[in-house]
Amino acid sequence: MSAVLDQLCVNTIRALSIDMIQKANSGHPGLPLGAAAMGFTIWDKHLRHNPADPQWINRDRFVLSAGHGCALHYSLLNLTGYDVTIDDLKQFRQWESITPGHPELFVTPGVEATTGPLGQGVGNIVGIAIAREQLAAMFNRENHEVIDFRVFGICSDGDLMEGVASETASLAGHLGLGCITLLYDDNHISIDGRTDITFSEDVNKRFEAYGWHVLDADGLDVESVDKAILAGIAETTRPTLIRCRTTIGYGSPNKADTPGVHGSPLGEAELKLTKQALSVDPEKLFDVPSEVFKHMRLAKKRGAELQKAWGEKLELADEADESFGDLWERFWSLKPAADWRSNLPVWKEAGKSIATRKASQEVIHSLTRDIPWMIGGSADLACSNLTEIKDGGNFSKENRAGRNLRFGIREHGMGAILNGIAATAPFIAFGSTFLTFLDYVKPSVRIAALSGLPVIYVFTHDSIGLGEDGPTHQPIEQLWSMRATPNLYVFRPADANETAQCWQSAVERRNGPSVLALSRQGVPVIEQVIQLKSEVNRGAYILEDAANGKPDLILLATGSEVAIALEAKTELEGCGIATRVVSMPCLELFDEQPQDYREAILPKSVKHRIAVEAGATTGWWKYVGLQGDVIGIDRFGASAPDKVLFENYGITAGNIIERAKQLFEKNK
Repeated sequence: MSAVLDQLCVNTIRALSIDMIQKANSGHPGLPLGAAAMGFTIWDKHLRHNPADPQWINRDRFVLSAGHGCALHYSLLNLTGYDVTIDDLKQFRQWESITPGHPELFVTPGVEATTGPLGQGVGNIVGIAIAREQLAAMFNRENHEVIDFRVFGICSDGDLMEGVASETASLAGHLGLGCITLLYDDNHISIDGRTDITFSEDVNKRFEAYGWHVLDADGLDVESVDKAILAGIAETTRPTLIRCRTTIGYGSPNKADTPGVHGSPLGEAELKLTKQALSVDPEKLFDVPSEVFKHMRLAKKRGAELQKAWGEKLELADEADESFGDLWERFWSLKPAADWRSNLPVWKEAGKSIATRKASQEVIHSLTRDIPWMIGGSADLACSNLTEIKDGGNFSKENRAGRNLRFGIREHGMGAILNGIAATAPFIAFGSTFLTFLDYVKPSVRIAALSGLPVIYVFTHDSIGLGEDGPTHQPIEQLWSMRATPNLYVFRPADANETAQCWQSAVERRNGPSVLALSRQGVPVIEQVIQLKSEVNRGAYILEDAANGKPDLILLATGSEVAIALEAKTELEGCGIATRVVSMPCLELFDEQPQDYREAILPKSVKHRIAVEAGATTGWWKYVGLQGDVIGIDRFGASAPDKVLFENYGITAGNIIERAKQLFEKNK
């Protein structure tokens, strides 16, 4: 292929990108103009993919971490033959289009990760690479390498300023993830001006210190980028960073190399001047020259051939190892051991005190025996979160089959990596930390919910019950922060048996993330839960009804407070107040139930309701109504033994009884 055609392809990508941004009158033209040569070189010369089958298992992955430059990505998808049409490009950033303002997984064919919040994509790339190594360890056999895809990405100055990129790049170097080739669009411009007002470090030396293979290239020159990528691919023991010097808004006579071209359309006059400078017809919109179309669509032919050849390798691997096919089919079709549910532990000794984090540990041991592709880890808290996979080994340079992921003290990085893993293959992937550190991982949790990724978060030390560590570690507000996040299921089990049932629901969920909020302190095994095992998957259920079956008062509770509500019920019944106790381990699941079920649990006729939870009261009014009451904590915690804290914050049976009496008095 001639350098002339190369350049014509690059300039066509640039023109398509600025056309869609101008038509939308919204977007970021700077990166597509500056990084088009980088994108073209990856996609045309190195990316092994099949536009006709965006889900081909062994395809190379590409992640645009600098997601604001997605017009570049959409142009590449269109030109190489994905189901992204010129009409789709014309609908850039419009209602219900498949070309949204930042890349979204499951919206646009060929997009591998939801990016835009800077740094996330770098973390996703590391997660994809870890998943790749796990898959290779599971399925590759001697002389039969069926998993060998690579992971490419483009990041920006802004990505590398974000802490999540530093966290995950550090771990990638430590793990020697040599399948990564990351191109850094070094254009020296951010929204507020030149990057040297805040960013003067030597990025190359930083990544070398992380253990990366670091190269330089002229990011505006296809041949220079091509040579660097080839050198990066040849390095198999370290991830590669290629620093590509570019010019933001390249080709724009009046806006190139300025902050003004970052996030605003060029304007009609400047768009025409830019096209003239790029030797593109300024009067044509969304134009693809025939020679560019013909060449770029060769990706479909190459992709079909690559996938066909890979399918033949897969057949040979199956023939060579009789166990291969069964594992392959079970993994990709989500078929764990048939009896995995019945193998979950059951606690039958009512009243025995067991922390739900401890119960979770036993559940994890059961699940990981029956689901060999369940992997996960902790942000350096495995011995406290109790999440270590027994006999699972540690994932490392030396052991790619290790199932325990050691994230180090990198909560945000852990979240971004888990998203990358979940986007790559149907692993049951979990990560763990203290619930109070949700703030460190929350941006990635939000992206998982937006993307529909089935990540499981094990957040322990879920309330003031952790005691003496004090208010810095007591997550008063975190439960409602998570419950306010769309498509995130928050499970707070009442005892050991509910913990097992919540884990089952989380594992079965494949269209979004789940949280298990677990106690540090012991809570009693509840006899009624043993009998009502199947009700947890409905989100809320009647744990113990009024003695006469006609409640005058409903107590709603979650987690460790359920046992306290049951204790209060006994005395309330003795006082003549017919009381129902409802356990609500997952409000999101309850809200999805049919109206008749919700009415049966919380009948409108019962106005006297009290919710009890050792956290903020924020959202409970939805369930108790204005005539109800909420016993919770709307201020920060304190440092003291857990029993002292519960007493002083009023999370006691005695306070529930007193508040119930006050409620009836008020509503006479």
